[in-house]
Amino acid sequence: MLPRLARGTGRYTVPLAVLGLPALLFSPLSGLLVALAMVVVVVFHRDPDRTVPETGVVAPADGRVSVIRQDGDQVRVGIFMNLDDVHVNRAPMDGTVQSVTHTPGGHWPAFSKESDRNERVHVAFEEYTVVLIAGAVARRIHPYLESGQSVERGDRIGHISFSSRVDVLLPAEVDRTDLLVEKGDTVSAGESRLVATEPN
Repeated sequence: MLPRLARGTGRYTVPLAVLGLPALLFSPLSGLLVALAMVVVVVFHRDPDRTVPETGVVAPADGRVSVIRQDGDQVRVGIFMNLDDVHVNRAPMDGTVQSVTHTPGGHWPAFSKESDRNERVHVAFEEYTVVLIAGAVARRIHPYLESGQSVERGDRIGHISFSSRVDVLLPAEVDRTDLLVEKGDTVSAGESRLVATEPN
């Protein structure tokens, strides 16, 4: 059985499939390289099911916690997605989308300080915001939501093709002392809890 893949993966796999046969006819090595490229695309865009905890604020992305800082009256937690991480992103909490905003920018490595100026998509909810940030390689951010849509904790909200970063600006009631994670910790989207309980 084929693995579940992120929405829109066909935009990458179909051209490779079309290219595969001519490449194989041209040379076995070319055909092998195209086949390997397709395997890489499928691995990058895999979308496994997750067991979502019944309480708490969950991680919006797979990867390593690379940012924890105070932004105004909110705590920001950033998660760097490595090349081998699942790149489908999930809602940290229940909520209704207030806006989805694309901001153009650069394509610095997602783990660097300069990545704060990268291209991004802000998905704003009533109490929190998820920011999908493009990296040096990732130049395709694919939000799944529009204004007015409601989500539950752990629902899929978008994906970023290839390595990148996802930040969550937590509700103002959340303090840094409430966090269950530290910089360098590895988390799983929709499963790992950033905060034990949702703020009231």
